[in-house]
Amino acid sequence: MKRALISTSDKSGLVEFLKPLCEKGLRLVSTGGTLEFLKKNNLPAINVSEVTKFPEVLDGRVKTLHPAVYMGLLADKRNPSHMQQLSDHQVEAFDMVIGNLYPFEKTALNENASFEDLIENIDIGGPSFLRAAAKNYHSVIVVSDPDDYAWVQKKILANELTEADRKKLALKVFSLTSYYDALIVQKLSSASDDLKYMNIPLKKKSELRYGENAHQKATWYENPLFNSSLSQVHIHQGKELSYNNLLDLDAAVGLVQQFNKPGSVAVKHNNPCGAAMGESLLQALQKTIESDPKSIFGGIIAFNREVDVSVCEALKDLFLECLIAPSFTAEALSLLSNKKNLRVLSLPNYKSTGNTLSMKSLSGGMLVQDSDRFPEIEWTYFKQKPDAALCETMKFGEKVAGFLKSNSIAIVYQNQTIGLGMGQVNRVDAVQQAVVRMNEFKTKHSVKMAQVILVSDAFFPFADSVELIAQTGIQWIVQPGGSNRDQSVFEAAEKNNINMVVTQTRHFKH
Repeated sequence: MKRALISTSDKSGLVEFLKPLCEKGLRLVSTGGTLEFLKKNNLPAINVSEVTKFPEVLDGRVKTLHPAVYMGLLADKRNPSHMQQLSDHQVEAFDMVIGNLYPFEKTALNENASFEDLIENIDIGGPSFLRAAAKNYHSVIVVSDPDDYAWVQKKILANELTEADRKKLALKVFSLTSYYDALIVQKLSSASDDLKYMNIPLKKKSELRYGENAHQKATWYENPLFNSSLSQVHIHQGKELSYNNLLDLDAAVGLVQQFNKPGSVAVKHNNPCGAAMGESLLQALQKTIESDPKSIFGGIIAFNREVDVSVCEALKDLFLECLIAPSFTAEALSLLSNKKNLRVLSLPNYKSTGNTLSMKSLSGGMLVQDSDRFPEIEWTYFKQKPDAALCETMKFGEKVAGFLKSNSIAIVYQNQTIGLGMGQVNRVDAVQQAVVRMNEFKTKHSVKMAQVILVSDAFFPFADSVELIAQTGIQWIVQPGGSNRDQSVFEAAEKNNINMVVTQTRHFKH
């Protein structure tokens, strides 16, 4: 190996990588700041301008983009014609390329970065020479990740770098440049641009122990442009997060951040099993636990306010997988440390700041939609109009129902869930499931039925659900309407002395 082209933004580990190779005779060609760095560290290197016979121009935008460079990168050494052309044009082949890209990601995460800052940090030459070398991996070793320096150096010095190793390094280049381009597209575009291709910048955060089940492999990827995502959590204690933990945490945080009062949400198997708002976080937690203590066992709980000692005391006898909140007091963390296996996480920036798309994978593709919202639109009231307290609980219940898997029913009372039905293939079964849980709640807690509200995620296609609800003593139903049989449903409510509220917004969740 005789000659290498080097141009890096991230120079970590570069000197240690190159020094033993240079001692074996490797000659270096470099550019700009990298050239200065190499010379400062006593590594012999020449300027790429000596190769191209052309100066760096346009404020450094054009350095390596020249036939004298790209012929040396793309010449297939197995092809005699290519080698003859190199000789004819007096171009020397490169044996290795070491490079990484302008820090567009770092610039994109800087809230003060201007559009011009973003544009200036889009690398052109870097992706080009890396891809050229990767395409010609049979002839050129290409290293784009400093994490690979150690093993690549060891294999080169031992003359053990294989064709499979070269291909692996080449594929890392194509993966890197694809990610880099996706970052640019997502940062600079908006929904109105209506682009033909979906570009999602995802990078590996960690390998997970297993997936949904123990025999499934799983990996956690993050999009760095979403600064309020779960990938930003601080893990204070506990076992490694699992695939299912992450799904449940995401669901719990998604719902609890919808509440404008102190609130908590318990989630089990990706469904809320208890939720409440209160005048204090402690009160909200107590109501959440009361909602369904049997289902909450072994689940996770999310809060939308800082957790203090009083909240932790209320949790001490409850087995949970995870707790997540914007923050925890030092005293609270000290108390929770007694539960070594309990995962405790803080996520300061709960409010979403741009993740407006919901994505689901399916065989051979992906479905993308706007994330569900709970718009403040005028509701239609049949019979009585609810007072402010009832209306607040109705809006609370609508959000809970929207986070339950369809078909879903949420029975709520004074900003507390008291009966939930979810994931049923018909609405009657969802109602029955929720009513069973409500009746169990009523055996332990006093309930004023005039304030109990049943919320449905979608319309009632028949009057049978309303007739079933009437037998329970529930006097308020909230549903979106929109069925061809709406009139018969309204008539059934009227007949059974039930007040019906139509929201005009469905909240299916599959």
